[in-house]
Formats: sequence, structure tokens, C-alpha cells
Amino acid sequence: MTENISQAASDSVKQGVDIRERVRTLTLEALQARRFDRDAIRDVVRAVTAGIARGAEGSQLGLRQTLAEGFRGMDQALTKSIEAGHEALRQLAATGRGISDNEVKQALAGLRKIEEDFVSTVDQVAHSANERVRPELRELLREATHAGTETGRRTAKLMAEFTLTGIEIAGEFGARFAQIASGVLAGMADALDKSDRGKKNT
Repeated sequence: MTENISQAASDSVKQGVDIRERVRTLTLEALQARRFDRDAIRDVVRAVTAGIARGAEGSQLGLRQTLAEGFRGMDQALTKSIEAGHEALRQLAATGRGISDNEVKQALAGLRKIEEDFVSTVDQVAHSANERVRPELRELLREATHAGTETGRRTAKLMAEFTLTGIEIAGEFGARFAQIASGVLAGMADALDKSDRGKKNT
């Protein structure tokens, strides 16, 4: 299944048109089809990055620009994951029924690690990329780490609503949280898809 995602990402960037939007949509759809957890998110990022790296060499837009647009598309999709996770946590906290402090702490800790997982996974793909792609992807990562990703900025803003003081970072998601977050993310992906179709029709 991950090979299909990689191939779709490669095909999308080769055309050199609407790369950011295409990659964002592809990444969101792939995330939507999986359980909301860190392993699944890393798998999707790895597959999409590998596809972008493969397709970038033949892209009409040029290697550097294609990699940058693809990276930003993934970043935007992961921002939606953060928002979905935050909404799931808000829903759980609002009901307050049977939710433990530990579940809240686990969910928050996992959300905080999504940006870290994103950057480290792209770095792993860069390490195994060929000699043309590797330096370009690493430079892109260096710039993103320095300036901060959209995912990281959104996380910081949303996490400000909750406190994590004095707790151990577990970095995993509870089952109920993952289920709700998956549903929220699916709704976001559907809404974006309808919005994109509407723009094309007009």
C-alpha cells in the first residue's frame, strides 16, 4: 500500500503543476485511510517523501522547487492532522466522561511529537536518496528546521490551550482519542476535496 502512495506522489510531482495542493490532498487521503497514530503518520510521510524524491528529478518545475512544494504540501496535510487531534481532544475533554488525566497527557504528548516525526522521517528518506536529491532535500530540511514548519507553529498555538507541566512525555495515543481524531480528519479531508472540486468547476 505504501508503494502505491509513493507512486502516486511521484506521478503528481512529475507534472510540475499544483504540486503543493496535489501532495497535500494525497497525504491527507493516505492519513485518513489509517488509524490516527504516530506509526501510521510516519509511514505516510516516508512513502510520500520517497515518491516526491523519485518524481522530482523528472519534474517540469525543477528539482529544488518540486521538493520544496512537495514538502509544503505534506506540512499542510500534517497541520490538518494536528487540528483533527486537537478537536478530538476538545471533544473528549468536553464530555469528561471516563477520560483519565493519563489519556489527555498521552494525546497531547503524541500531538507534540508529530512535527518531530515529520522532520526526522524526511531526513531518513534524504539519507537514502540519490546524490542529486540528497543535498537538496537536506538543505530544505535545514531551512525548515531553522524557520519552523507550519505543523510546528500550529501545534504550539493549539497546545497553548492545554498544559503539560510536570508530566512524562509518553508520545502515544489512546484508542478512543485515535478513533475520534480519525473521524475528524476524514471530515476535514472530505471538506477540502469538495472545496477543491468546487474551485475547479468554477
